[in-house]
Amino acid sequence: MANNSRFLILPDWHRPNIGSRVLSLIERRIADDWQAHFGHSLFLLETFVDPERFYGGVYRAANWVELGLTQGYRRTHQGYSATADVPKRVFIRPLYPDTRARLTQPDYPQLQLTGDPKIMLNAEQMRALPLCFSDIKDPRRPQGRRHRLSVVLGIAAGATLCGMSGYKAMANWAGGLGQQARERFGCRRENKRYVVPSEFVIRDCLVRVEPGTLDRALNLWNQAWGLQDSALAIDGKTMKNALDETGCQTHILSVVGHESKACYAQKKSAPYP
Repeated sequence: MANNSRFLILPDWHRPNIGSRVLSLIERRIADDWQAHFGHSLFLLETFVDPERFYGGVYRAANWVELGLTQGYRRTHQGYSATADVPKRVFIRPLYPDTRARLTQPDYPQLQLTGDPKIMLNAEQMRALPLCFSDIKDPRRPQGRRHRLSVVLGIAAGATLCGMSGYKAMANWAGGLGQQARERFGCRRENKRYVVPSEFVIRDCLVRVEPGTLDRALNLWNQAWGLQDSALAIDGKTMKNALDETGCQTHILSVVGHESKACYAQKKSAPYP
């Protein structure tokens, strides 16, 4: 399921049927785009409409189905409001004729979740990640540090566990964290708000810290929260054109868990000419 959080047509761009036309064009391609980008199928679209301000006519014209009203709670910087505010109308748009059957069938493989498995971090896991890196010495100069190394590495690890790949994706993931999640990671507080490290800070820290140190720290987290593996796979590779100061080729040996797909150890050596 995917949520359409905002759909606005500016006053100067009113054209006949433009709203339903845009929604129709999106519906035709979003399933394929979702499969290509995220690696799994998309069956249903949903959205919420404030009945005190809007009727939802565009969605009705595009054949979306109204399900009813929400309970009225809204998202805040601390999570969700303590009391109900204004209930919202819920509209959905199935992308397939048998969407209900696809979403409710008990055979998990039939959902065609072909992408790599991702996890959703809970509150305790967020708090535990920075603690795993607390013993690593910060290689940066003391001047100008705004974020503790353990926080930066914890956020980078959390982003990776949630499927992010690359410094920019890690920074975008961090930027999407709410204030409550940022507090759990131990982020710096400025002007009554918690701020996250930038892409430059994440990259600068990761390239400075020795990889073996990171592996050992993450193993602590895996022991507490990771899946238990019944078997391990050992794989080695010789890196092409990678020579040490003595002219020997570099070899890498990795140990990966079958079920968790976690890397338990990664050792680099160059003992042979």
